[in-house]
Amino acid sequence: MEAGSEPKTETEIADLQAIAALKESTALELKENGNELVKKGKKHYQEAIDCYSRAIDQKALNDQDTSVLYSNRAHVNLLLGNFRRALTDSQHAIKLSPANIKAYYRAAKACLSLNLLSEAKSYCESGIEKDPSNEELKKLAKQIDLKKMEQEHREAQVSKALAEAKELVSAIEDRRLKLGNAMYRELTGLRKPVLDKNGILHWPVLLLYAEVMSSDFIEDFCETDMFSAHLDIISVYHFESCPPLPWDEKNHYSREAIELYYEAGSGICLSKTKILRYLLEGTAAANVESIGEEEKDAADGYPHGNSAGSSKWVKVNEKRTLHDVLKEPNFIIPMIPVFYVVSKRSAFYKDFITGKWTPPV
Repeated sequence: MEAGSEPKTETEIADLQAIAALKESTALELKENGNELVKKGKKHYQEAIDCYSRAIDQKALNDQDTSVLYSNRAHVNLLLGNFRRALTDSQHAIKLSPANIKAYYRAAKACLSLNLLSEAKSYCESGIEKDPSNEELKKLAKQIDLKKMEQEHREAQVSKALAEAKELVSAIEDRRLKLGNAMYRELTGLRKPVLDKNGILHWPVLLLYAEVMSSDFIEDFCETDMFSAHLDIISVYHFESCPPLPWDEKNHYSREAIELYYEAGSGICLSKTKILRYLLEGTAAANVESIGEEEKDAADGYPHGNSAGSSKWVKVNEKRTLHDVLKEPNFIIPMIPVFYVVSKRSAFYKDFITGKWTPPV
């Protein structure tokens, strides 16, 4: 028959009715086949989806029965992890039959898996409104509420970590300190400076005995503290201990013999964005895609590096504060301040101050 024409004869009407009945029978058979395939397990899930799809394509069933087909296909897509397809099928099912409670459940389940928590809760509420005694929907609603609470808690942690890191960067900028790439991460780990409630910086500081590359770590070196105070404390445990340190057989590293140095102008000043990324390592905000500084500050600063073999060592005056030393124009902090301890009594001392020794890469 031509498109748009109506059957006129009894034969034409009978033929069309027969075709419709055949299509309906085929659709119902495909639906049952799909149901049986689902029962057989995961290896047959794709075949089940094909059956439901072919049944839908027959366009022979009423809205309620077609809604069931979409809902069944949504169920299998959920089992396969095709959450977006499951949601689309569930939405079709609900549109065709707003009374299809399973479709609401599957729509909510798909949304939960896609982390669309508000939408998931909405589908649950709609389903419960139509079937107040549905325990599956009530249980799923509790899961969604729990996940929403966890997400809100996580978002709060991210915001807090980001705010603290930005406040720390501002404090560093206000002091005109320069930060470069981290060194000796195997020794320093994820340690970072801390800004206290009075706006004072507390730095973790690495002390390296250059001669043997042994190390000490000062966990909390307040920027207002003098170096002598911390070296005096360390001397109680090391320099004045008996016996001396295992590698200091000649006891060269006594308190009065040691000197402290930093390497001047070594490395490149990092951009604000890279400093923020470093400070966020190990926090809830470590993997955030945007930290709000990329466009304003995308490039690293100017290099301060010396040519190979010409490292310049600057002696630290122990009566100065950490803040006074860190703000020196030629001091680029490798994320955590690093100072080198040498002994005036050691034969290594001459090689060190004349630049014949350089830190290992």
